Amino acid sequence: MNELEWQEFQKVVLRVGTIVAVKDFPKARNPPNLLMVDFGNRFGIKKSSAQITDLYLKEELLGKQIVAVTNFPAKQIGPLMSECLVTGFHREGGSVVLTTPDLDVPNGTRLA
Repeated sequence: MNELEWQEFQKVVLRVGTIVAVKDFPKARNPPNLLMVDFGNRFGIKKSSAQITDLYLKEELLGKQIVAVTNFPAKQIGPLMSECLVTGFHREGGSVVLTTPDLDVPNGTRLA
């Protein structure tokens, strides 16, 4: 495994945000959810897509805090311009479990 220097890791900005809207994204090959994530007044609301439809209902996602990379450049995903990368872990079989704080944290807080 390649080791990562501390200075390299510090370049990755991981922040907490709250999912404020969830929409279907049927135009994609494997339809994900389109998420609108609120990172607080300083960073605003950012769009992302996430392949999480097999584990999470849209109603369950609303109000859920997640962890996302917020300093990647925007990426075109079909007709969507994704503005952040929502993080998660693959389970056996490929389902993705979202990375979430176990207690509430102010939106926009950076990973310590």
